[in-house]
Amino acid sequence: MTEEDLTKDKVNQETSKIPWAELQRFFAQGLAVYVSPKLDLVTVADAFAKDDKAQVDAWMQAQHVHLVTDQQASEWIQKNDQVWAVVLKPWILVQTI
Repeated sequence: MTEEDLTKDKVNQETSKIPWAELQRFFAQGLAVYVSPKLDLVTVADAFAKDDKAQVDAWMQAQHVHLVTDQQASEWIQKNDQVWAVVLKPWILVQTI
């Protein structure tokens, strides 16, 4: 395995399914980042971990990665949704299931 594979494997092991309601404090602090289902959560988390600014900026420009909006947070609370999440301090990346 390469070092990159090991990093992705570590990030993958740190993902979990969690009720959105448990992540409200991160949202309130402006630290919850939405990752579109069009992208692989582990790949995005790996780019964040490696501080791959060019790739993250490209995803943000395409609106595939952005801070969780008030509307998203409200809908997820109302539906009692669960999300895939991974913590990359200070951020928590979330993706709908």
